[in-house]
Amino acid sequence: MRQKKRILKKTLVLGLAATFTAGVMTGCGSSSSSGTDASGAADSASETTTSDDGGKTLTFGCQNYGAGGIDPAVETNQAWNCMRYGIGQCLFQFDDTMQVQPWLCDSYEVSDDHKTWTFHIREGVKFSDGCDMTAQSVADSFKRLFTDGESGSSAPEKYLEKEAAITADDAAGTVTIVTQTAYPDLTKNLAYPVMAIVDVADTQDYAHGTIGTGPYVAKEYTEEVGYTLTANENYWDGEVPYDSVELLYMGDASAKAMALKSGQVDLVENITTVSDLEELEADENYTVTIANGVRCGFAYINQGGILGNKDLREAVIQAVDEKTMCETTVGGLYTYGFSVLPSNLAYNYDKLSNPFEYNQEEAKAKLDAAGIVDSDGDGIRELDGENISLKFITYENRALSTFAEGTQQLLAEIGIGVEVNNMDSESEWNEMVNGNYDLCSSNWTTVGTGDPTEYLDNWYGKSTANYCGYENEEYDKLYEQLLVELDDAKRTELITQMQQVLVDDAAVLVHGYYNSSMISSKAVANANIHTADYYWLTTEITPAN
Repeated sequence: MRQKKRILKKTLVLGLAATFTAGVMTGCGSSSSSGTDASGAADSASETTTSDDGGKTLTFGCQNYGAGGIDPAVETNQAWNCMRYGIGQCLFQFDDTMQVQPWLCDSYEVSDDHKTWTFHIREGVKFSDGCDMTAQSVADSFKRLFTDGESGSSAPEKYLEKEAAITADDAAGTVTIVTQTAYPDLTKNLAYPVMAIVDVADTQDYAHGTIGTGPYVAKEYTEEVGYTLTANENYWDGEVPYDSVELLYMGDASAKAMALKSGQVDLVENITTVSDLEELEADENYTVTIANGVRCGFAYINQGGILGNKDLREAVIQAVDEKTMCETTVGGLYTYGFSVLPSNLAYNYDKLSNPFEYNQEEAKAKLDAAGIVDSDGDGIRELDGENISLKFITYENRALSTFAEGTQQLLAEIGIGVEVNNMDSESEWNEMVNGNYDLCSSNWTTVGTGDPTEYLDNWYGKSTANYCGYENEEYDKLYEQLLVELDDAKRTELITQMQQVLVDDAAVLVHGYYNSSMISSKAVANANIHTADYYWLTTEITPAN
């Protein structure tokens, strides 16, 4: 039975990508502690005790994103991995309404000008090596982001300015951050996985052995296979339900379903093959949980290519029946919507208007009126004397390739050619950065810090993240106001206006809003999927018996 749940407890997490971790450290601030080598970690992992029926070992099949690693400072995917795998935690976390809640911090104060933030660090928290998490260790973890992280792509400055003065008072148990910029709510930024607190004093190998405060410890990595995780014996927030977790990389949705049905794994995330998901939902031996998420599935529109023509952009959007694709083609994995922010967020979706609702006849008439016609009778319209053939790059995840193929079929009906190139996510990213596309699949967490400012930066004309080349003077002005506005109501109004600008300018081909899922066998209890998908394997997930 499909269970739609909105649950927030202490969410601790497990995640993605690959590497091999160091053994338990004992230095607690000294440089004398050292990580184990591969054979040592394997031996340590093999000593994990499990019950005769395997009830203390969980096998989890999941997608591996990026090149791997668990260092929050180096690359965003690695930061998500560190948190999703239950290795790292932040000062704050998000509940299932995307409101921020205390985690490693239990209280804080902020000055009237929103530039001085003082955080009281929760007492009794230990890193997985047994060392105390102190105010100084938290400050050191933040400072490291702006040294070790500079050569990577985690971009910590998106969440905390480099100029911030960070000081610790161990006696008071506080960390004070003084910024030059006024932050509307810095606690939300500090809940983002890049800001996970790690043990700088004793971690020897961040890429493969980051030491955090979460319930699990990475013990062994097998390239292209996955991780062996073991319980953190020093975990601060209750019992860790599994002695070990075998985390297996499974990129193909059907492979996940097959592994679950064959008993190879106990738990998987995000099966996106409709027939597989429906079969598992109908089988009493499995539990499927669905969360109305905050991800938007969409295609970037490259403004520097042929789709710089606004008449053509408008016709493309109007000719694609996203509603039917959301509800039928991908079997409800997405909730239909036409704006870049999901309709379940408090950003006035119901006040927005859509001038390009699905209507292929109107799309054809628009193209005809603009002189974008099929002059030689080959079934493909021309622009500037050339047949239109849009390059749509996509990848196999969250049904994005299905939307790309559906778009290809629907645009053919109005005389627009589309070439779909299905590739891995890293290759697609590189093609996008280099501008080698007309349409580019994407699936974004829209409020990664509990706020859409970073996400909306994708269309800001002065942003280095604006890989679609979009420029709109009104949008840029609104965005710059958003960056300095502290009042919540005024921020919401600015965000509402920005959404409407993007809709009116036919700036984005929005598919809909992704609904995340977690599917477990009857051996597993409480395998809930959270709205913020930084939280996969948590201490909520336990053996059923």
